[in-house]
Amino acid sequence: MPHCSRKLVFAVCLVGLCWYGMMVVHELGHVVGACATGGTVTRIVLHPLSISRTDVSPNPSPAIVVWLGPVMGALLPLLLLAIGQHCRVEKILRFFAGFCLIVNGAYISVGALNTVGALNTVGDAGEMLRCGASTWMLIAFGATAISGGLMIWHRLGSVTEFFAAESSVTLRMAVATVISLSAMVLLLAELSPSAQ
Repeated sequence: MPHCSRKLVFAVCLVGLCWYGMMVVHELGHVVGACATGGTVTRIVLHPLSISRTDVSPNPSPAIVVWLGPVMGALLPLLLLAIGQHCRVEKILRFFAGFCLIVNGAYISVGALNTVGALNTVGDAGEMLRCGASTWMLIAFGATAISGGLMIWHRLGSVTEFFAAESSVTLRMAVATVISLSAMVLLLAELSPSAQ
């Protein structure tokens, strides 16, 4: 497999893995929030063809439950990066941490802009506003998370450098990401109901 093709396969599969991994840590935050506040998790949707979500009923502290999704979704990958900072997969952990910060930040800040004057909007931003958070709090969280993610990614170098560098991705790495992504998709499809 040519170098460029290997890198493309690796990059596409890595983004897919990061997407599903981000969904898992984000929903884990909601689950931790529910368990810590006496709520009962009734359903967790992590199906690969659905938008992830965690249903909690009863939910005595909806503000804590809703905020812990994006907060843990941002902080847990940072903790993984701190633990694995000097291991062989540090760059992958760095990419994942930046990805989670950017996606969680964008999800909350864009959701806040979409919910201005419409508190019935679905998603975490709408729930945060219904629980008393202000739009500026959501935008501040989003801006901080996105900025942190971009700073983390900046240390990885540019996409152009990645594709121009000689053999930074081996055939073994490309195959490993394909297998890992396939396994994750199959596992999530098997274990999680699709949203209905």
